[in-house]
Amino acid sequence: MNFLEIGHKIKELRKQMKLSQEELAEGICTQAQISKLEKGDVFPYASTLYLISQKLGVDVNYFFDMGMTPRLDYVKEVTNQLRNARRTMNYQEIRDIVCAEENNPLFKQHKRNYQLLLWHKGIYHYELYRDPVKSINILKDAILLSQSSNKVHSEREIEILLSIGVIYFEEGQFKQALSTYKDAYTFINTIPYLVDNTVKIRLYYNTARTLTRLQDYEKSNNFCLEGIQWCIQKSNLYLLGELHYHTGYNYELLGDLILAEKYMEKAKLIFDLQNDTRFISFISQKIDNWKTL
Repeated sequence: MNFLEIGHKIKELRKQMKLSQEELAEGICTQAQISKLEKGDVFPYASTLYLISQKLGVDVNYFFDMGMTPRLDYVKEVTNQLRNARRTMNYQEIRDIVCAEENNPLFKQHKRNYQLLLWHKGIYHYELYRDPVKSINILKDAILLSQSSNKVHSEREIEILLSIGVIYFEEGQFKQALSTYKDAYTFINTIPYLVDNTVKIRLYYNTARTLTRLQDYEKSNNFCLEGIQWCIQKSNLYLLGELHYHTGYNYELLGDLILAEKYMEKAKLIFDLQNDTRFISFISQKIDNWKTL
């Protein structure tokens, strides 16, 4: 086994996840040991390598299979393509990517990489074929690929839970959706840091939408406001416009058009800054209608 190569890969993964040596070492070993591992100066115990692999989000076998594993650039590029297609709701593109990669040994022979494909397979299967039962089963299988405990979920597993919740929501099963999001909250609070801050934003937003459908408008607004504060704290505009819009929508349903207009105007401003024209005319028309009442 080439310990120097393993050390280089640990360093590469650590930097990719923007972790310091101290953050990677926390709960596993000392910072000095991580430094020695990355330099290939020490023999990595299997238990230490396992804990490091869990924190870095890869299967421990990754380090033993590096002879047949190319650089992370390819997997990273596929991951980015799937994320972009997911955010633009291009489900046909997601299907094409998954079908092209599912027999690739780089994905097929590594659980975490294959989990990425299975997660997106569950998404496109619902969006293209509208089979909620099969889609949810695919997503649950994806979670089981890496799940080590019912009490703890990784960031990826929480994202898959969110996808399950969205399907329940789209199918009008709002209580099941809310229960799924509550589980996600429990798990996300066990994670000391998030690689992707948008995971929590999505959780706030989807929970708020579900509570609105259950006619719990005030509680929905609490989640919207928490989501807005999280966006501000993390300097992230993702879903910030939608959270303001949804807050305004809740106030509209509560009959408070003054606060509704306040949040709708903020939403319009944010969408304008993002050059997102999808909702601006709709919001403007809604506000104009209120003024005639």
